[in-house]
Amino acid sequence: MPELSEKLEEKLNKIMTSDRGSFRFMEPMKRHTTFRIGGPAAVYISPGSEEELKEVLNLLKEENIPWTILGNGSNLLVSDEGYRGAVISMSGGWAYSGVLKEYEKMGKTLIRAGAGELLSRTARLAMECALTGMEFASGIPGTIGGALVMNAGAYGSEICNILSRAKVMTPEGEFLELSAEELELGYRTSCIPERNYIVLEAVFELTKGSKEAISSQMRELAQKRREKQPLEYPSAGSTFKRPEGNFAAKLIEDAGLKGFSVGGAMISEKHSGFVVNYNDATAEDVMELCRQVREKVKALNGIEGWENSNETCDRNRNEWRRKNSCIKNAGGHRILLCGQPAYLSGG
Repeated sequence: MPELSEKLEEKLNKIMTSDRGSFRFMEPMKRHTTFRIGGPAAVYISPGSEEELKEVLNLLKEENIPWTILGNGSNLLVSDEGYRGAVISMSGGWAYSGVLKEYEKMGKTLIRAGAGELLSRTARLAMECALTGMEFASGIPGTIGGALVMNAGAYGSEICNILSRAKVMTPEGEFLELSAEELELGYRTSCIPERNYIVLEAVFELTKGSKEAISSQMRELAQKRREKQPLEYPSAGSTFKRPEGNFAAKLIEDAGLKGFSVGGAMISEKHSGFVVNYNDATAEDVMELCRQVREKVKALNGIEGWENSNETCDRNRNEWRRKNSCIKNAGGHRILLCGQPAYLSGG
């Protein structure tokens, strides 16, 4: 979109003055998602500070350019056509974490982490500091911001159990400090998307523990993931929403769909709840695969109510293309804004 680059380049150069800030035009989104799928974003912006982020959003609003926030891209399916808007990456000025030592005298053990920091890196920091409570997050391939958006969890624990507070920015540019309760964290949900908050950083409250025991548990969980999950292929994690009273992976396996494929997308032979990109899959391959799986399971046992990315995408695809919108929740089990699989489209 040359007209967009001409319109924005000069203005972005004036805004992005920090060492950590950057922007690129027609950036392939497959470079920024764990699915390794997706066409180009018209402009990919990585602000280096709160002030740059605020000014970028004001500029996009003035120019009537749609935008969306990107974390690690670990729960995101981007359309093959790409996104005719701005993708704002939090990996620039918000990839940090550290212990808040000033609270230790008060008997509190707190870790502060930026929205662009990897959840796994923060969990490792906690382990190095002999702080327990974050072991479950050590293998979740997302960022702190994305983890808050969906209240990420695994192995019986989730973000709401350890979150003390978060700093967010409203669409109007106001900065808020919110507690876990105020974020309304539920099962893979929060109020963040509906209120269009942008997560800037989070503070987690952990407890003192044994570094050796924490490290041992993290190694054990990592081994479980290697044994049960198809980590050898690009994917967006567990793809299907769990139907009430049942398990999506079991329904798919019982339908004989392990290894079932459409184009380059396949139901994992190791874990049938995962859709993997095993051979240069397109977004359309993934969506069609999900649609067929849902229909085959319904035909076999009549179970409905477990939307996957394709159902929501089919329902909203024309609306996305008409409105050039950004992310729609696709009802999968783990795709953030940045996992239930969400679908990013534009035009």
